[in-house]
Amino acid sequence: MAVIEVENLTKWYGRTRAVDDIAVTVERGQVFGFLGPNGSGKTTTIGMLLGVLTPTAGRIRLLGESGARGLHRARQRIGATLETPNFYPYLSGRDNLRIAANVKRAAASDIEAALDTVRLTARARDRFKAYSLGMKQRLALAAAMLGDPELIILDEPATGLDPEGMREIREIILELAARGKTLFLSSHLLSEVERICTHVAIIRRGRIVRQASIRDLTAATVVAELRASDGAALGRAVAAYDGTIATRDEGDAVIVELKDDDLAALNAFLAGRGVFLSHLSLKRRSLEDAFIELTAGGGLAGADVGAGGAA
Repeated sequence: MAVIEVENLTKWYGRTRAVDDIAVTVERGQVFGFLGPNGSGKTTTIGMLLGVLTPTAGRIRLLGESGARGLHRARQRIGATLETPNFYPYLSGRDNLRIAANVKRAAASDIEAALDTVRLTARARDRFKAYSLGMKQRLALAAAMLGDPELIILDEPATGLDPEGMREIREIILELAARGKTLFLSSHLLSEVERICTHVAIIRRGRIVRQASIRDLTAATVVAELRASDGAALGRAVAAYDGTIATRDEGDAVIVELKDDDLAALNAFLAGRGVFLSHLSLKRRSLEDAFIELTAGGGLAGADVGAGGAA
């Protein structure tokens, strides 16, 4: 069953088209990453899903509901966090959750369960202002869990965190997924997305350029890492090989995207050009490789574009 269905969704700000006729489908039980460079339309799309922004055009269906009344009902079954948690600084973590629970009409027992899930029970009496950034992000996750939502939407849940904080957020998300929750999260931390998500959509300049499972996206092509004593000659020879799709330099290595995995044929071609390899290996295609290819305009040759931020 589709939990999120978006068709022809468009948002104009004056003469600027922030979201351009996009279609996204998220199935129940998926951990779905929504990725894109700064200004690509991620936050605008999330705002429309949550009813904070009104679409210029298009259709949104959430949890099987559509139309103004249906979407209002559906949003009561959704938990969400924004990039910057919004809590009362002089209240304790528990008291902040009590306020959120009253707004959501959630049971008091939900508060303690949420605190336990995000590992904040021992610090629940502390004031929010005394929390570290990681604790603040975990309290935001606890607030999103109140009322036992079917869908949880997270906007940059691990931004600014140290490795330990990212690990904690990752473990919580995976625990929620194991409980059968559907999660939709925007992030620019591609290594974390690859470890957490089952599916992704990549948005560029307001348009969806790819939606696929992580497995399909990272298995699309063959990537090899090559080294030789003469790096310049290696680069020229690899570029001339018929099986080469694109190349990039990475330190003293040349990374090449290939049409197939016949490395013996590549090695023989290079030897015929007088280039003898000191290193040749397959390199697993990462989500970052796919992201750069899709957002930079194609191929590893465009891989100098960064992974972007939340927008």
